[in-house]
Amino acid sequence: MTDLPFGFSSSGDDDGKDEDTGAGKGGAGGSQNPFGFALGGEGFDPSAGLDPSALGQMFSQLGNMFSGMGSSMSGPAAGGPVNYDLAAKLARQQIGNFTPVLGKETAAVADAVRLAEVWLDDVTTLPAGISKPIAWTPVQWLDETMPTWKGLCNPVAAQLAKTWEQNLPPEAAQFAGPMMGMMTQMSGMAFGTQLGQGLGQLAKEVLTSTDIGLPLAPEGVGVLLPEAIATFADGLDLPAQEIIVFLAAREAAHVRLFTHVPWLRQRLLATVEEYARGISVDFSGITDATAGIDPTELFSDPSKLEELISSSASFEPTTTPEQKAALERLETLLALIEGWVENVVTQALSDRIPSTAALTETMRRRRASGGPAEQTFATFVGLELRPRKLRESSALWLSLLQASDVATRDKVWEHPDLLPDGNDLDAPASFIDRMIGGGTSELDSAIAELERSLAADADATDTDATDPTDDPAGPDKGDDEGGPATR
Repeated sequence: MTDLPFGFSSSGDDDGKDEDTGAGKGGAGGSQNPFGFALGGEGFDPSAGLDPSALGQMFSQLGNMFSGMGSSMSGPAAGGPVNYDLAAKLARQQIGNFTPVLGKETAAVADAVRLAEVWLDDVTTLPAGISKPIAWTPVQWLDETMPTWKGLCNPVAAQLAKTWEQNLPPEAAQFAGPMMGMMTQMSGMAFGTQLGQGLGQLAKEVLTSTDIGLPLAPEGVGVLLPEAIATFADGLDLPAQEIIVFLAAREAAHVRLFTHVPWLRQRLLATVEEYARGISVDFSGITDATAGIDPTELFSDPSKLEELISSSASFEPTTTPEQKAALERLETLLALIEGWVENVVTQALSDRIPSTAALTETMRRRRASGGPAEQTFATFVGLELRPRKLRESSALWLSLLQASDVATRDKVWEHPDLLPDGNDLDAPASFIDRMIGGGTSELDSAIAELERSLAADADATDTDATDPTDDPAGPDKGDDEGGPATR
């Protein structure tokens, strides 16, 4: 599983030309790399030795390569950091045939959500958040969640585009100037290709709108995807009705959290943006990848250009300490969300649905095995929701509940400053002490401080209790100082 950020790829078979085209703005830089690869150190004169007919042939072949993209190559979305029209088109192609949602499936989803909401009311102070339970096809999921994907992907893609542009060698930048518009378009197409492939796969396998831990559906909408759930249930020897209610409870719990914790949605997106601002690309690999290649050969033989684009080793992201901190915060926040949902769903269903424990473990293993949600998010943002963090988060919420009550547990979501951090997940005792005020270390410190205060008061009392008349020098001293001898 890759942990490279959106726009980069590893050398696996699944990464292919399209994803590597997106690698590190490679799609954009790739089409322009006749003037972008390893030119700064060689003093290459782009005006020397170029055959205009070869250049025309190259662009003609590039045009043929993308002729099948239709209006997605020239629409309004073609000029942005990500070509979302292209992404949607490719995702729909990958989804292929799908089963339309039947009326009985919509009714079953509504019934399951209503039942789950009643049971959740008993175990959380957060009120119900779903106003519209609905069943979606994979295509509906794609269309309805695209606005949220734009918010997630735009900051990363835009920063990568800016980084690539700023790091072009001077000669290459001068030569690329008149063609920067095309460079931007190719960049957006490369990202759109990668996004479309990822979302097309994800749309066929997600079970609910919050399967990835993010609020992808419109506010107040609770979603189950019957076709994916049927496939999921085929591998389990459990009653289908129990599976549906369990998934409905998970969806309802997520929606409660995202609806009634107003800062949470924006906090997730802001952390992604914070990560994106620190993205940089190590361009040293470009020189190694292009050693011995005649730049003019790239014009006359587009296959050489394609070969360079396919070399993901040329684009290696560098991670700054600030980015690592942002990823840690994002990973922790996602784990806290998932752990809280697991905690309340288990509390609500364990006495009512016999398969709750088995389904909970199945969902954990789904995370641990690198399911589509984790893989897609890791590809786009460079983050994986690690099972270790998930299990520790679940244990923290359970420990807090056992040490206090439901109200104290849910109060943690009132403000982001109250949330536990990564250190608290590793050692939850101190966090629980802070929330319930029962930490022995704090009590010991308070007792020690009280003892010091009592001792100081005792000393002062002893001093004040000394009778001045018992001191022969007392009255004389008072007189000498010109003041009263008594207090």
